[in-house]
Amino acid sequence: MLKAVILIGGPQKGTRFRPLSFEVPKPLFPVAGVPMIQHHIEACAQVPGMQEVLLIGFYQPDEALTQFLEAAQQEFNLPVRYLQEFAPLGTGGGLYHFRDQILAGAPEAFFVLNADVCSDFPLNAMLDAHRRQRHPFLLLGTTANRTQSLNYGCIVENPQTHEVLHYVEKPSTFISDIINCGIYLFSPEALKPLRDVFQRNQQDRQLEESPGSWPGAGTIRLEQDVFSALAGQGQIYVHLTDGIWSQIKSAGSALYASRLYLGRYQITHPERLAKHTPGGPRIRGNVYIHPTAKVAPSAVLGPNVSIGKGVTLGEGVRLRESIVLHGATLQEHTCVLHSIVGWGSTVGRWARVEGTPNDPNPNDPRARMDSESLFKDGKLLPAITILGCRVRIPAEVLILNSIVLPHKELSRSFTNQIIL
Repeated sequence: MLKAVILIGGPQKGTRFRPLSFEVPKPLFPVAGVPMIQHHIEACAQVPGMQEVLLIGFYQPDEALTQFLEAAQQEFNLPVRYLQEFAPLGTGGGLYHFRDQILAGAPEAFFVLNADVCSDFPLNAMLDAHRRQRHPFLLLGTTANRTQSLNYGCIVENPQTHEVLHYVEKPSTFISDIINCGIYLFSPEALKPLRDVFQRNQQDRQLEESPGSWPGAGTIRLEQDVFSALAGQGQIYVHLTDGIWSQIKSAGSALYASRLYLGRYQITHPERLAKHTPGGPRIRGNVYIHPTAKVAPSAVLGPNVSIGKGVTLGEGVRLRESIVLHGATLQEHTCVLHSIVGWGSTVGRWARVEGTPNDPNPNDPRARMDSESLFKDGKLLPAITILGCRVRIPAEVLILNSIVLPHKELSRSFTNQIIL
């Protein structure tokens, strides 16, 4: 019997995802037509012996999250529960705090997945590796180039046994080109080192502060407190993958993840991809269109476009490398490139909304998405264009590399600006 835990974080995280995370919790943001964490749950549901999926985080269980959980249980015929932390507990604190719920039913092992990663989730391959050689911790790893590896947890492995000999989170100098994917398979005994960290933190807090002021002892960082400490002790191993993988830290990385998942649909869900039909819109490449969307037959869509629920696309609309969220309207002959159009927004006729992608170098197979700052020298860097919730763009306006916060109505063109 197996379980899975998805770490969804909380509203204090994901600031680089704003303004999109103002309207919906980041884990529920639609990527390739479905909520981000639905890809995780779907992968878990395909593992034989999976009995339950637990979501752990610090979000309030609002209506959107509750509806998603109910829909996921019905779709995958699998118990999916949300466990809310009493405070942000880090990547390992929630696992230890809810250890009784995780271990209920005596699972053989449990997967742990960070919500903000895009992957083809080779969970069955990880399970096979674990069963061949059982150890408390199995990490999924992939490769990055030397420069970008500094932005991730770096793993030094024994190439023969795949034991993790050394682990450093975001090192200041090059350590290894093998990086941590944020996807793990833990044995039940993996919770013992978390207990040791918790008890040590509690003792330190009680020594340093007055009694009763140690709630922070519950915060455990898997990467620094556990992986770095146990590396080289025969407890942590790595399983390498050459499949798709990316982090989803910013709106630009959400567009890139959408592209990866849409490409995967060719194999996993061809029914989700729109087909070019006589009298219908012209489809180029991989495109997802929600069944409730209304698309004019002269529209040209793709590649790598996701159109949400209740969207209306007028005659002559051109969409490429973009996400259009539910309820948005693109009037006649609008052009939207490398952008995210927010919920209920309106783009007027003959308007152009365009961003600058920050994609990995296609000539470097180890290149990853760069999570650069939005600003440099006080100026907004060129990036994808984001229209927040219920933004109104009038006719014949040009928006380039800009972020428009929710509930704004523009009257002129903007380039490289945040419209407050």
